[in-house]
Amino acid sequence: MTPPSPLLLPTADEALAWVRERTSTGLTTASDLVARLRAAPPAEPEEVLRRWDEVTLELSNVGAISGLLSNAHPDLEVRTACEEAEIEVDKLVTELRQDRALYDVFAALDPAGLDPTAARLLEKTLEEFRRAGVDQDDATRARLAEISERITAIDQEFSRNIRDDVRTVQATPEQLAGMPEDWLAAHPADEDGLVTVTTDYPDSVPARMFVNDADIRRQVTVASLERGYPANEPLLKELFDLRHEYANLVGYSDWASYDAAVKMIEKGPAIPEFIDRIAQAAQAPMERDLAVVMERVRQDRPDAGPVDAADSTYYEELVRKEQHDVDAQLVRTYFAYDKVVQGLLDVTERLFGLRYESATDAVPWHEDVTAYDVYSTSADSASGDAGESLGRIYLDLHPREGKFKHAAQFTITEGVAGRQLPEGALLCNFSRGLMEHDHVVTLFHEFGHLLHHVLGGHVGWTRFAGVATEWDFVEAPSQMLEEWAWDADVLQTFATNADGEPIPADLVARMRAADDFGKGIFARQQMFYAAVSYYFHTERPADLTARQIELQEKYSPLRYLDGTHFYANFGHLGGYSSAYYTYMWSLVIAKDLFSAFDPDDMFDAEVAGRYRDSILAAGGTKDAADLVADFLGRPYTFDAYAEWLAR
Repeated sequence: MTPPSPLLLPTADEALAWVRERTSTGLTTASDLVARLRAAPPAEPEEVLRRWDEVTLELSNVGAISGLLSNAHPDLEVRTACEEAEIEVDKLVTELRQDRALYDVFAALDPAGLDPTAARLLEKTLEEFRRAGVDQDDATRARLAEISERITAIDQEFSRNIRDDVRTVQATPEQLAGMPEDWLAAHPADEDGLVTVTTDYPDSVPARMFVNDADIRRQVTVASLERGYPANEPLLKELFDLRHEYANLVGYSDWASYDAAVKMIEKGPAIPEFIDRIAQAAQAPMERDLAVVMERVRQDRPDAGPVDAADSTYYEELVRKEQHDVDAQLVRTYFAYDKVVQGLLDVTERLFGLRYESATDAVPWHEDVTAYDVYSTSADSASGDAGESLGRIYLDLHPREGKFKHAAQFTITEGVAGRQLPEGALLCNFSRGLMEHDHVVTLFHEFGHLLHHVLGGHVGWTRFAGVATEWDFVEAPSQMLEEWAWDADVLQTFATNADGEPIPADLVARMRAADDFGKGIFARQQMFYAAVSYYFHTERPADLTARQIELQEKYSPLRYLDGTHFYANFGHLGGYSSAYYTYMWSLVIAKDLFSAFDPDDMFDAEVAGRYRDSILAAGGTKDAADLVADFLGRPYTFDAYAEWLAR
């Protein structure tokens, strides 16, 4: 059998026609496959599921690349065509899942003769039909379809408003005292003697961390928190109302309960219970951290009130520098962008038995994008034999106009063994020169998603390919990979300064101690975000700002910054909806996963191979709790996380 080849992406001139043709052909093919399946289903249950998986693959092939290019392609017309394609895919998916005759084909199947993975697919398929309202009357199904289509459109507009709303602050070079010299050199003053600072990460993060001038820090912080406002406020209110209506129509009390039913947490009311559990565990560490920060703030401003977002990053950094002897500007001299990317590739090659080769035939969507083919070097990998091609990855890591503003992994193609290679991309917004170590950690994290996508793209079913586990587990493997960005021995393989000297081990130890400072603040801030995510969906408050302030006072370590509306650029209200708790839920599991590794032997082949095959290569073929138990040899616990938070 000829192995599958990577998808050939279009050139800039071909992109618009290519997207439209791929969309039309894919949707037509999927519809034809469904018509034949409905009219003459095969006699064997597994063959029915195989035919349905072909439909899933066709729809995924349209929706995935459209989702990427709508956030990454430099041409507005192409981005718009991709957004339209996403809507068309969602519309057809809803129609199919509400098709009673099609549902009856699956409901009639006997699972007795199916293997466990195929039986799982049948179970998940029937569940998806029911959650789409297949058993409702005609009017209800029509309304559900209308709601689904509108939700997709709102989510796109919400994200677009955040992506396109790049705000600026102008300051004199003197007002930017404290910024890194390489940043200042790359941002010369204009003819009026002013330097422009944007709300894009490579500008806003160092400005909030290093600028000595409190007023400039405040301006940059406010500008960042105001992105998407006021345009996104009415969109969010409509989104919350539509999701609530949808949940009610299919038998759930609220959207959070509907959403949680297919996650590890299972029940909507368990979400605030989890939020409060973490908040309580983080209370003492938060108070300890805040006391240290406030003591440092009052050295500069004796009458200062509670710290807010305009001061927190700056003063936490000062504490790390002064009390832990960690100067972030010194640290960043060891993290040149090119070295970090190559170091990441080297680390993951060694850890997971991989080899990356530059994909010379790839056609990226922008000149900044690099592409690699991924090969297995491990003879016993569950993803493939030694020397076998595992997939292709694209790295799009610098900011530009019209591009996605955060950091995330996007699917290009789902992998299906023998049919199609998994391909994916990272969209991030990092500096072209020196990187903050925090951004190095982010890159390791997002690359973890990319590895999960590629290694899990060989299970044989589209529905279970790659990152197809419960959404409150998908962050755990990436959070665990962050640990390799904190290990001195690992960092010294690529983190070198301009003179080629590796980062000192004692500096890394101080960095780790400094990072431990503030984790109570971090945990409580995360619970504030999780509370906004949950309560905005369950309560649908008339005054979003007022409710944000109440939740901030209850959960956040930082006081509200007057006149700001952070929820308008809280992009996770789109994709993660009511389930932002998942980041911390996943972190609990990640700490437990990492407990299986020996900190003195981070590349232990047996443990790393078992983790690769049990967790990553398995995709969504089992429940996440079972995947973790397969690797750990026991159910996951809260213990490792609690120990980490307390120390």
